[in-house]
Amino acid sequence: MEENLGPNVAFVGQPESRQQLSTPALIIDLDLLEENIARMAGFCEAESIALRPHAKSHKCVEICRQQIAAGAVGICCATLGEAEVMAAGDIANILITSPIAGNTKIGRLAALNANTSGLIAVTDHASSVADLNEAAVSTNARLKLLVDLDIGQRRTGTVSVEAALALAQQIDGAPNLEFAGVQAYGGHLQHISEYAARTKAVEEASNCLRDVIDALNAAGLEPTIVTGAGTGTYEIDAELGLYNELQAGSYVFMDVEYADAALWSDNGPLFEAALFVQTTVISANRASQVTTDAGLKAFATDGPLPIVAQGAPANSGYKFTGDEFGCVTLAEGADLALGAVVECMAPHCDPTVNLYDYYHCMRGDVLVEIWPIDARGKY
Repeated sequence: MEENLGPNVAFVGQPESRQQLSTPALIIDLDLLEENIARMAGFCEAESIALRPHAKSHKCVEICRQQIAAGAVGICCATLGEAEVMAAGDIANILITSPIAGNTKIGRLAALNANTSGLIAVTDHASSVADLNEAAVSTNARLKLLVDLDIGQRRTGTVSVEAALALAQQIDGAPNLEFAGVQAYGGHLQHISEYAARTKAVEEASNCLRDVIDALNAAGLEPTIVTGAGTGTYEIDAELGLYNELQAGSYVFMDVEYADAALWSDNGPLFEAALFVQTTVISANRASQVTTDAGLKAFATDGPLPIVAQGAPANSGYKFTGDEFGCVTLAEGADLALGAVVECMAPHCDPTVNLYDYYHCMRGDVLVEIWPIDARGKY
């Protein structure tokens, strides 16, 4: 049966189809997406560091394929469900970056590991190691594990050098497991707005990682993989020389949160915003504002407001006026006609993506493809 790709399929390949879509619609500018993918791949190649980008940002098999084709060694998934979807799309070398617990999910993980090339998981607790080792027996497939470190986010991860070393030794001694290295991700560091302040915070957080690596080496457990970093810290982390693998994800799209941060020390080449929510003006009866069809259910609401990217007069703003309604605020004397199409940069790309079923992929003003968001809502 042909896949349902929504109400805009008829516009694929049509001239000026970007202005004809049924909205709200999630838009990718393919030229900018491809530029972003190439730029991060080129950075990692120049720095001789591996790239394993995070698929939680886009949840799309096709984008994973493009990242791997550009040189990525594999991908990261935040959830087991994401990993199952990507594996079903023939994506290999998947790292699941969240600890897995509970008999049901551990069973799913063991089954996935038995049928997926290069799968890696993380753990931060001794009882989890025992459970994972036992589950791997039933599938006759050894599971690669990283020790997850807490470098200040206070979310997951071991909280001391001693705990990390003990966990690595437990993994190494388990007959059905393989100790593969460590993960240290500082999500709390990614959006520190000033580059100097972010650099200082990353350096301080990295002291824990350095101490763990030293302890592992002294114990004869040199970590093969040291993975972490993100779009906000990738350059800093690469310069510190502790990581041999970067997990950046949002760089493919960018969003308002990252637009507010100086990603490079010289404010040089940033990644370009390639993801937009397109909305239509559905009411235009008031001065200095119009109502659109993209409200709270069309954007992530855990961060700043959307930024109007195109389709509205200069200095226009955006705010929410309900679940299904948004509002473009206009400068005095400006107006926007009923039916006008406006595109906004997403406030936070990852949870915005998770609100949609597919991407509308554009080359200029032409809709050229529609890609499913394959792992939407998968846990």
